[in-house]
Amino acid sequence: MQRSRPARRYPISRRTMLAATAALAASPALAKGCRIGPPPHAKGSPVFLDYDQVELDAVYDQRSYEPLIMQVSQRLASNSEATRARIGVPRRAAYGPSEIEKLDIYRAGRTNAPVFVYIHGGTWRWGSAADSGFAAEMFVNAGAHYVALDFSDVTAVGGDLGVLAAQVRRGIAWVYDNAESFGGDPSRIYIGGHSSGGHLCGVALVTEWRKEFGIPDDAVKGGLCMSGIYELAPVQLSWRSSYINFTGAMTDAMSPQRHISALTAPIVVTYGTFETPEFQRQSRDFAAEVKAAAKPVTLIEAPNYAHMEMAESLGNPYGPNGRAALGMMRLAPGRS
Repeated sequence: MQRSRPARRYPISRRTMLAATAALAASPALAKGCRIGPPPHAKGSPVFLDYDQVELDAVYDQRSYEPLIMQVSQRLASNSEATRARIGVPRRAAYGPSEIEKLDIYRAGRTNAPVFVYIHGGTWRWGSAADSGFAAEMFVNAGAHYVALDFSDVTAVGGDLGVLAAQVRRGIAWVYDNAESFGGDPSRIYIGGHSSGGHLCGVALVTEWRKEFGIPDDAVKGGLCMSGIYELAPVQLSWRSSYINFTGAMTDAMSPQRHISALTAPIVVTYGTFETPEFQRQSRDFAAEVKAAAKPVTLIEAPNYAHMEMAESLGNPYGPNGRAALGMMRLAPGRS
């Protein structure tokens, strides 16, 4: 019997991808859907680093660099539904007084288990705990509870990121205080967030927990900051100021890179090489500042991953974020 030959794999570099995109853009029918990066324009005056306004807006808009971002987002939502069909509907609990301040708890089926709290992304405007269920099965199978937070759309609270940060902090404190009620170990709570959720994860990691909530300052044992933003100064200059009410005080308070002295937990910072240049730089700079402060940090660059693909990888024990989360929690895939 003749053996079939394995298909050859041809590595695709970022340069190759951009060249192919440029070729496709030559066709008017494809140009709009396949563009990567800022639209063609006459170079204007620098606004931040060497970016003019058009370029700065593009590097803080993942849609400019990931043409299939909506399809991946829809896949995460449908995967979340499929996860609930397989492992069951999570327990829904309120962590605060407003209607949005609720969380979903996917239980691991054993007591005294570690807890991973997930903070979704979505430009601080979109996303939900329900659509964050896609990663629950991996954690449950590994023996950890998985908790997904809901919190406000920033446009519903006057563009104040501080409101979202307070909700996320309140949710994490609730998990610490109530972990034993669902079989969680309060001494093994870990948090993670992606994109704008990665930013809120960074903000939560520099919280003075005892001062604000009366729980130990080391209540969070580790943080996974995925594809996030950690210094808001350039964001304030971008298109995002159209829906965020930036002030000097909020920019300072909500830039975790400025508050590394309050960081107590080891962190992992991850990003994909197909993300925008600014999301990559923000991750590298944040990790470098943490390292310079002599605090434990691991930086993971994921080759050939785009922004939403990085989020999706949290549900894969062998993907960059799934592997990082399980490693941080000292868990093995599929073992409880």
